[in-house]
Amino acid sequence: MLAIRLPATIEKRLDRLAKRTGRTKTYYARQAILEHLADLEAVYLAERRLEAIRSGRTKTIPIEKVMRRYGMGD
Repeated sequence: MLAIRLPATIEKRLDRLAKRTGRTKTYYARQAILEHLADLEAVYLAERRLEAIRSGRTKTIPIEKVMRRYGMGD
């Protein structure tokens, strides 16, 4: 179970959309979360990885080395 407070303007938009389409506000809130959750996860993980690289906890591999490894270099 999840309860969230939305700004009044967003609540109105959501309510208007639900009334116009015959769906519930919960339906649209769920759809929005499902659609964007993967993006949020990717951003969070990328930020953590960047922190690890900058702090030296994670090493990078030059793209040229990766390309050679997979036969994609000259």
